[in-house]
Amino acid sequence: MTSTASTVINLRTPASQRELIDRAAQLQGKSRTEFMLEASREKAQQVLLDQTLFAVTPKQYEAFVALMDAPLRENVALQRLLAKRSPWEK
Repeated sequence: MTSTASTVINLRTPASQRELIDRAAQLQGKSRTEFMLEASREKAQQVLLDQTLFAVTPKQYEAFVALMDAPLRENVALQRLLAKRSPWEK
C-alpha cells in the first residue's frame, strides 16, 4: 500500500555539504529535494538488501554449496569476450 501523503524531513548540514549537494543536483537537472530523496532511497534499499536473509533447509544449503564449489564449465563466448581489448585500450 502506497501513501500519497507527504511529510517534512528537516536536516541541518554545513554550508559546504549543501553546496556540494546543490552542484550535483544541478548537474542531474534535479532539485535539491529530488536529488536527496533519490540518494537516500537508493542507500536505504542497498542497506536493506544487504540484510536479506535466505532461509533454506540443510538439503537446500548443501545443494547451494555444491553448486558454488563445482568447477566452472568452459564458456567459449566469455573467454572470447575477455580476450578482446577494451575500446579505451586501443
